[in-house]
Amino acid sequence: MQELVSKLKNRDLYLNQLIAFRDTEPVKVITGIRRCGKSSLLKLMANHLRLTGISEDRIIEMNFESMTYRGYDAITLYHNIKQRIPEGKKVYLFLDEIQHVSEWQDAVNSFRVDFPCDIYLTGSNAYLLSSELATYLAGRMIEIKMYPLSFREFIEFHGFSIKESKSSIGESRKRIFDANNEPFEPQEFFEAYLKFGGMPGIGDVGFVQDKALILLEGIYSTVVVRDILEREKRKDERQITNPDLLRKIILFLADNIGNSTSMTSIGNTLVHEGLLDEGPRKSKPAVQTIQSYVHALLDSYVFYEIKRFDIKGKEQLRTLGKYYIVDTGLRNFLLGFRGDDTGHVLENIVYFELLRRGYDVAVGKVLEKEIDFIATKASEKKYIQVTESMRSPETRERELAPLRMVHDSFTKIVITMDRDVEQTSDGIQIIKLLDFLMADYE
Repeated sequence: MQELVSKLKNRDLYLNQLIAFRDTEPVKVITGIRRCGKSSLLKLMANHLRLTGISEDRIIEMNFESMTYRGYDAITLYHNIKQRIPEGKKVYLFLDEIQHVSEWQDAVNSFRVDFPCDIYLTGSNAYLLSSELATYLAGRMIEIKMYPLSFREFIEFHGFSIKESKSSIGESRKRIFDANNEPFEPQEFFEAYLKFGGMPGIGDVGFVQDKALILLEGIYSTVVVRDILEREKRKDERQITNPDLLRKIILFLADNIGNSTSMTSIGNTLVHEGLLDEGPRKSKPAVQTIQSYVHALLDSYVFYEIKRFDIKGKEQLRTLGKYYIVDTGLRNFLLGFRGDDTGHVLENIVYFELLRRGYDVAVGKVLEKEIDFIATKASEKKYIQVTESMRSPETRERELAPLRMVHDSFTKIVITMDRDVEQTSDGIQIIKLLDFLMADYE
């Protein structure tokens, strides 16, 4: 066991959250797309317990993707664990991909009521772990939202580290170093991050395109089959019965990250661009059908929806949200390594970095203009624009104008790929993207 755990890469951002809630009443629920590292996080937490003196008989680990537990229902699970609990001792339960157990909610609730235990769950479906679990536990749960690797984690997973260094003129800057303390420019790694994305398995296959595509295809296929097509057949919800339509909607959303999107616009595009096959299914799908397919993708954490917020009216708008894909590598697998639409891809990366840092994120509407992100956390608020470059006067004014229309004291930022861009004179910060991505987490 110790040898296996020693091979795991650190995910301190998430592990520290679990440690902070250790031995508290709420059930700890780790959610996220398949293969983003949830199972490894459970192993890291279990190893943390061992290192703090918890004996092996008090740590119970079960992965329900294993054939060992095929066919388990709530009663089977309950009695299995009941028999393994040492008398008079508190146990730590690590139940991985719990949604595979029929009526699992009953068992989890009974563990909490009947035994002295600390419970950790993972699952790859938002509907199961948010709606049903919340109903059964009535607020007695903490959700740890897990994402693919950040840029910092991506660097560390490949055996490199980020350190401060001095430039030739004495300025401090972050650079990347290998195990022999040889320096590398961050831009090299960022180009790989853009191309291959942040699924942890990339750290094992390296920057080899063919191997990366095989890995990403496996993740995509597993999510579509297990978490969307098969899952829907087991529920009374509207079924996802047309794999071809599902794939067309996935391709549409992947190709339109960061664009304002409605269910009607998806249907119109599928028809007008000839993305539907010939035959009776070529007619435009009903809005409700498209909506159910999109919701299934959101539930499986392939895409995330971001709502628009009217800054002047101080209300959330119900129309024309935007969608971002959980991983740029998956997008490249779906659409090919095209290298276009860089602006929206950078938005995509910044959006998930803000989520990792604990912000609630919305699109800002101010009169007829938009601000890419309003990021809020407790009493903190940031207005953020993301752009590939600020060099041309027209682009600079386009990015700054919406921020200047917001008359409050909160931080206003433009994040850009430019390496040498002048700050504004009116308090708007201009931050280099790589500096933002390599900054320490607060």
